[in-house]
Amino acid sequence: MSYFARVSVQMPAYGHAAGAGMDEIYVSVDIETDGPIPGLHSMLSLGAAAFGRDGRLMGCFSANLQTLPGMSQDVRTMAWWATQPEAWAACREAPEPSELVMPRFVAWLKDLPGRPLCVAYPAAFDFPFIQFYLNEFAGENPFGYGVIDIRSHAMGLLGCDYRDTRKERLPAGWLEPLAHTHVALDDALEQGRLFCTMLSCLPGRSERS
Repeated sequence: MSYFARVSVQMPAYGHAAGAGMDEIYVSVDIETDGPIPGLHSMLSLGAAAFGRDGRLMGCFSANLQTLPGMSQDVRTMAWWATQPEAWAACREAPEPSELVMPRFVAWLKDLPGRPLCVAYPAAFDFPFIQFYLNEFAGENPFGYGVIDIRSHAMGLLGCDYRDTRKERLPAGWLEPLAHTHVALDDALEQGRLFCTMLSCLPGRSERS
């Protein structure tokens, strides 16, 4: 039986971490994988950085995961990994079973002092893996469908086309001089800070904070 056939999607029971009236916590996530499709390919590494409304870093989560039995490796993805030996070594250091990592990630999310929203660049790649792994290996997804795509957010702020939201085309003042290392936690921190800078540009944001 395939992984997808066994997934039972569980929406979050909002309580301590996600109750009505709780502040939003922006959880920037970045993953590394051996292919583009959850259920066919494996997530190799998960990094997450939680930020408050004011841009304050509230905590980090990081883990490397063992590949899933019966999954394949995408040829093009693995060819790209061959050009990134340091990042590959980092994501293969001390990998753990998904059955251990994902419940620990859920516990971390629930311990945040507010409602967690997933933030990713691009969300179309990262969030399907996060959703699949949470439901499959933890039995619940504290994010629900609360996910923000940074590139789409940039479109709204800049009034531009999607192709113009590549990082090299964003305003220089939005970007910090941080290397994109393809190490999941490094990239989650980089992209989380970018998102928080973008939030500060929203009209009236300072009055609502």
